[in-house]
Amino acid sequence: MDAITLIVQESPYGTEKAWNALRLAQALLAAESRVNLFLLGDAVGMAKAGQEVPTGYYNLGKMLEQLGAKGAEILACATCCKARGFKGEDLIKGVRIGSMADLARWTKESRQVITF
Repeated sequence: MDAITLIVQESPYGTEKAWNALRLAQALLAAESRVNLFLLGDAVGMAKAGQEVPTGYYNLGKMLEQLGAKGAEILACATCCKARGFKGEDLIKGVRIGSMADLARWTKESRQVITF
């Protein structure tokens, strides 16, 4: 099965780009693709555990948990997490801290790389 890597760089709730990236990831998993998600910059905020979003808004943390449960590999940039004071235990289940070396490997192994 070919892998597709999605790189998300947008803040979780400032625009709809992060939400659309996760929606695409859901659709790709449903189409039986292997999905890698790499969170860069402010996008690491979507992996923060304990999010409480207002009623009626999408919860990207819950979406990430569902994607991980369905087999998506999800990494949050170590440098980006450190800059924001996030440690591994601050992230939701299914998200690990990763490095540029991980992203480089995924890029080489993937059929497609899409950025948001």
